[in-house]
Amino acid sequence: MVSEFWSEFWYGLPVVAQDALWFVLLLLPALLAGVAVVWSYRPFSLVRAMIWRYRWTNALFVLLIAVSVGLGVGLIAQERGIRKGTARAAEKFDLVVTAPGSEVQMMLATVYLQPVDVPLIDGATYDEIATNEDVALAAPIAYGDSYRDSSVVGTTAAFVTHLSGDLAEGRMFATIEEAVVGARVPLDVGALFTPSHGVGDGAEEHAHDGVSLRVVGRMAPTGNPWDKAILVPVESVWKVHGLPLGHGPEREGQIGPPFDPDYFPGTPAILVRADQLWANYALRSEFTTERTMAFFPGAVLSQLHGLLGDVRQVMSVMAVVTQLLVAAGVLAGLAVLIRLYARRLALLRALGAPDRFVFSVVWTYAATLIGAGAVLGIGVGLAAVGIISRIVTARTDILVEATLGWPEFHLVAGFVSLTVLIALLPAFGALSRDVITDLRS
Repeated sequence: MVSEFWSEFWYGLPVVAQDALWFVLLLLPALLAGVAVVWSYRPFSLVRAMIWRYRWTNALFVLLIAVSVGLGVGLIAQERGIRKGTARAAEKFDLVVTAPGSEVQMMLATVYLQPVDVPLIDGATYDEIATNEDVALAAPIAYGDSYRDSSVVGTTAAFVTHLSGDLAEGRMFATIEEAVVGARVPLDVGALFTPSHGVGDGAEEHAHDGVSLRVVGRMAPTGNPWDKAILVPVESVWKVHGLPLGHGPEREGQIGPPFDPDYFPGTPAILVRADQLWANYALRSEFTTERTMAFFPGAVLSQLHGLLGDVRQVMSVMAVVTQLLVAAGVLAGLAVLIRLYARRLALLRALGAPDRFVFSVVWTYAATLIGAGAVLGIGVGLAAVGIISRIVTARTDILVEATLGWPEFHLVAGFVSLTVLIALLPAFGALSRDVITDLRS
């Protein structure tokens, strides 16, 4: 009955209250040890003098603790930030339809713009998808060209609006010679460029010589790789490759849907969106056939995160092991620091100071250095997370905004409790030293 009561009480608390209470519980051993050690004594003035006497040595010790704590918490926070960033990048891709193949490969190609060669979906299949009564948006996504390090993707104006909302600058493309660039593409509105065939090191720079596209708009930041993409009418991609433009002769010059199945040259992927959530599940089932593969990028990403769950566990274990090694280093360092004060501590004992007072002085001195290092370590962790997030964002084009959360504060609290309890050992060691020998040293 008692266990059921506490179980109901615990799970009835808000998540924030649970995290805060767990933080207090992890820090409680250190607090109780502190109260027990300094009970009825006031060692703080003497401890302050000890710290000031060898202030640079003490500062270096605090800095070493801060760096170790900061790297440990930063490592865990960064992994969580990457998960959130990759999930946010897939938010706009409700349902993707491609030719049968690997869902992971097609997700990486469609959502994260990783180059891949895949079969095309034909016009009849696209028309069947686009005219489905439950489909609110069926946007072709035709990739394969690039400009410098930006992918050039053919699609429709509706997809651009769905992805970015209102443009941050300029207007939507209106002809096949116009383009809208992502927020991080280094092209100004009005600039002209010629796309290359292919992506990356294998791109053929002069394959489309004679083709000139003009930037007429810029998307708002999306926080995903599409911030580095250049979006053009899908007809533009078809034209530069010498393919039909998706419309019959009577609609020459038109861009965007509806497309004529007989003149639709194909597309690697189609973004499908329904107005109702339940309809997306029905559409996935309906469009999963021998000719097509329909999948939710968010679900595929979740499966990947599940498969990579061991990575987080390994990183957590590494962080804990690192903190244990640091705790052992703290113990060794404290033993060395206590030797600096051996003569002064021996003098205190020779003058009649109680052993428990000397014990409280040594332990309080050690706990002060550990606490200062842990607090400074949180600041180091914040700085490390910010720097690493910017590097990851620049390398992956996925907006990573990692911040310290309760798991990191729990790690710091556990580290503080462990190390201040370990600090009891050098405090006992200081009392075991011979007073006469230390006075003569």
